[in-house]
Amino acid sequence: MSRALSGAPGAWMALGIALAVGAMAALGGQVAVAASAQGPRVQDVRLWSGPSATRVVLDLTARARYRIFTLERPPRVVVDLQGVRPLSEQLLRRRYRGGALKALRAAPRGGGLRVVLDLAAEARPKAFLLPPSGDYGYRLVVDLERPRPEARPAPAAGRPDRPREVVVAVDAGHGGEDPGAKGYRGTYEKDVVLAIARRLARRVDREPGMRAVLIRDGDYYVPLRERMAKARRARADLFVSIHADAFRDPRARGASVYVLSLQGASSEAARWLAASENASDLVGGVSLEDKDEVLRTVLLDLSQTATLEASLEAAELVLRRLRSVGRVHRPRVEQASFVVLKSPDVPSMLVETGFISNPREERRLKDPAYQRRLAEAIFGGIRDFFFRNPPPGTLLAQRRPQAHQVARGETLSGIAARFGVSVERLRAANRLRGDLLRVGQVLLIPPGDG
Repeated sequence: MSRALSGAPGAWMALGIALAVGAMAALGGQVAVAASAQGPRVQDVRLWSGPSATRVVLDLTARARYRIFTLERPPRVVVDLQGVRPLSEQLLRRRYRGGALKALRAAPRGGGLRVVLDLAAEARPKAFLLPPSGDYGYRLVVDLERPRPEARPAPAAGRPDRPREVVVAVDAGHGGEDPGAKGYRGTYEKDVVLAIARRLARRVDREPGMRAVLIRDGDYYVPLRERMAKARRARADLFVSIHADAFRDPRARGASVYVLSLQGASSEAARWLAASENASDLVGGVSLEDKDEVLRTVLLDLSQTATLEASLEAAELVLRRLRSVGRVHRPRVEQASFVVLKSPDVPSMLVETGFISNPREERRLKDPAYQRRLAEAIFGGIRDFFFRNPPPGTLLAQRRPQAHQVARGETLSGIAARFGVSVERLRAANRLRGDLLRVGQVLLIPPGDG
C-alpha cells in the first residue's frame, strides 16, 4: 500500500489538476451565466415616425455591442445585441407600428438579444449608439430612412403673369428623441416650440401673398442640416427656427433672437467650397459647377453677405415686436454659429421664445394664449421685413407700400386709422421710434392688416 501511494504521486497530481480545471470551468460557467443575467437590458422601446424616416430607440441600462443587417422576402432589419438580456413581457406585448415599421419582434440568440424590425415600406437602416445625456442612459438608435423622391424642377419664380407667394420656412427645434431643454415642471422644449411653430405657420398662411412651410409637423427629429436643405428645396425666402432657452439660474428670462456669426459663415463657406456635392447646387440662383475656384469663392461671399444683411434686418424687426409681448433677454440681435442658420442663400434667424428653465416663463410658454401672442409678434416682424423688402416676382412686390405726405395737424394714429393699418406697423415700415411727425414728411403706408 505504501508502495502504491509512493508510486502514484504523478497520478494523484494529474487527478488533482483535472479536478481543479473542472471546478474552474464550472465556476467560469457560473460566472458567465451570472454575467449574462446581470448584463445590459432594454428598459424601453420608443418609436417616432416622420415624413422622411422612422426612428426606433432602444433604451439600454449599459453600453452594448451590436451589429445590424437587412433581410429580404419579407423586408426586415435585424439588430443583434451582444450580451443583452431578453425583452420583458411588457415590452414584447406592445404594438410597434408606424411609418416604415410594420412590427417589432425580439428573442434571445447566441447569448444576446436579436431584434427584428419588419418593414412596411422600403427603407434604408442606419444605427448608432448614443451615450447617456440628461434623463436618458445609453440608447441604440435605428433610423429607417425612406428613399427620397426624385427632385422635380422648381416652377419658374416671379413670372410677370403669375406672381408667386413669399415662402417662410418655420422650424420647430428638437423633436422626437431630442427633447431639448426641460422645464422645472417637466415641460419639454420640443413640445412647446412645435405648438408655437404651428401657430406661426397658420398666421403666415392667413396673410395674402405669404405661405408657410413647416420643417417638422410632429414629434420626430429632423437632422440639423436636413432642416436647412428642406427650406432650400422649398425655395424659402426666410427661415425661422423656434426654440426655448434654458440656463442653470432659474431667474434667467426673456426672449432672444440670433443670426449667424461671421465665424460661422466663414466655416460654412469653406464647407460648401470643399464639398463636391455642392458644386452643382445653387447659391443665390447661380450654379457653381462651371466656375473656377476664385469665382466660386466670390459668388458665395456675395451671396452670404447679402443673406447675413437680410437676416439681421429681419431679426431686428422680430426682436422689436417681441418687446411688446414681454421682456427680452438681450437688447440686440445676437450672433452665433448655429447649424440651422448656415444656409448661404436663405436669410435665417433663431428665436429663443423664453427660458423654459424659469418656472414663470415655463407656465407662460405652455399657455395657448401666450403662444398666440408670441406667434403674432414673430409674424409681425416677418411681415414688416417683407413689406420693406418684397422679393421680386412676388405678390407682395405688387403690393408695395404707397407714399403719404404728412399734412399739418395729422397724427400717426390718425394716418394709421385712415389707411387701415396699425400704428406699430406704420412705425415699423418707416423705422419710427415714436409718434412725432414733421409736416411734409413722406410716410410709406404698408398694405392693410386685412
